[in-house]
Amino acid sequence: MKYQFRKALDSEIPQIWKILQQAIERRKNDGSNQWQNGYPNPETIQNDIAKGNGYVLTDQETVIAYSAVIINDEPAYLEIDGQWLTNGDFVVIHRVAISEDYLGQGLVQQMFGLFEDFALENNIHSIKVDTNFDNPAMLRIMDKLGYTYCGEVFFNGSPRKAFEKVLKV
Repeated sequence: MKYQFRKALDSEIPQIWKILQQAIERRKNDGSNQWQNGYPNPETIQNDIAKGNGYVLTDQETVIAYSAVIINDEPAYLEIDGQWLTNGDFVVIHRVAISEDYLGQGLVQQMFGLFEDFALENNIHSIKVDTNFDNPAMLRIMDKLGYTYCGEVFFNGSPRKAFEKVLKV
């Protein structure tokens, strides 16, 4: 892969925000309610980066995708209407967004491969993800990549579909 996956820098917040704004608009145009309430926003990105959880995919010097990759820290996952596959350490993925200039190239799937590599490098064998019920693109990716539907979690009073994948060494 010609792309680099690394921690995001504060100086990249404007580029990241532009990518997230594009994704917010795509969700809106798809008729989704996801990301239509002021979240995520530039402060979200700033907090991700400050905590060491913001990651970018770059094509040379250009930021082309963003995600938050977090180890063991998602309070909403403590209560699930359903059951997780595992109870140990996990990596949670949030705010996956691809630049419009790079859509249709399978980058989300490639990023999930990188998330799996990240988890295994940290000796973690579980990835947990959630998405809106009305995000068919992400729901297809969860299915295609072998994630198991575990139930519902709640953010800001809204239910979200929760998935987990147990990684093999």
